[in-house]
Amino acid sequence: MSALQGRTLFITGASRGIGRDIALRCARDGANVVITAKTAEPHPKLPGTIFSVAKEVEAAGGKALPIRLDIRDEVAVQAAVRKAVAEFGGIDILVNNASAIMIAGTLATPMKRFDLMFEVNVRGTYACSQACLPFLAKGRNPHILNLSPPLNMRARWFKDHVAYTMAKYGMSMCTLGMAEEFRSQGIAVNSLWPRTTIATAAIEVNFPAEILKASRKPAIVSDAAYAIFKRDSRSATGNFYIDETVLREEGVTDFDHYAVSPGAKLYTDLFMD
Repeated sequence: MSALQGRTLFITGASRGIGRDIALRCARDGANVVITAKTAEPHPKLPGTIFSVAKEVEAAGGKALPIRLDIRDEVAVQAAVRKAVAEFGGIDILVNNASAIMIAGTLATPMKRFDLMFEVNVRGTYACSQACLPFLAKGRNPHILNLSPPLNMRARWFKDHVAYTMAKYGMSMCTLGMAEEFRSQGIAVNSLWPRTTIATAAIEVNFPAEILKASRKPAIVSDAAYAIFKRDSRSATGNFYIDETVLREEGVTDFDHYAVSPGAKLYTDLFMD
């Protein structure tokens, strides 16, 4: 039996990018995947909807439940979790992937955008974790994985984008605190972050084209996430994992196939020394 056969994942921001790739990687094991995101209708500029990913998950060998969800709405989050449990009988893995981004200084960051980043990144992660935890406590090798960076209080990670750093670090602080809070229940809570930039819509929209070409594909993050989900939840908790490091621990030595432009110099991601 495959490692994730019959296990249920609840993934936020799963209509494209890293969330979609994690869904597809786990579907190959025969996992049940709850695909949540706000995108139910095709976007004019961005690919993917919860329904298109659901079809891909089923084609890959998994079972899919697409749910349109704004994770800022805690009532909607709770309803989505109940629907997932009714469909699949429980939840074993929560992936807090949904995130809002604005790379800008203090004077250039409107309060509306500040609020969005905190509502999605911090509040959304907290709300989804809170709603899933009672079911994770009954799950099989339960994991929460937050797509957020290692905590590093050096000023250089704040000075150019204070609001975004605080919002992403808020997700990482959920990892730090909840890992210890739920350690005795055997629920793993970890963060995962890429060593390089990843070719997603966020990079395409917010950074120059040269950075996109110097990025890796989302598959490196999804392969690392899959490796983490296989680890014992009672011992592999409270970690701030880096995708490449996780895969090296799994014996991977060749990373060229993950590159958008094989052989090109890679662009180191934000929050990476």
